[in-house]
Amino acid sequence: MPITTQSPRERAARALARLDGHPEDTQFEGKPMWHDYLEDADTVLEAALSAEEWARIKAEGPT
Repeated sequence: MPITTQSPRERAARALARLDGHPEDTQFEGKPMWHDYLEDADTVLEAALSAEEWARIKAEGPT
């Protein structure tokens, strides 16, 4: 998937998966590995963004 179609949440989760040395698209429990990193990505994005920007990004969904 081209980076331009990935949400900020997905890009952040993919980056965290890579940081841990995991191939981001490897299937894990029926989903791409990066899905397992969404909670961590959300924590960082929520801390880094304004409440309004975070609400907008969260509403977009993971992809």
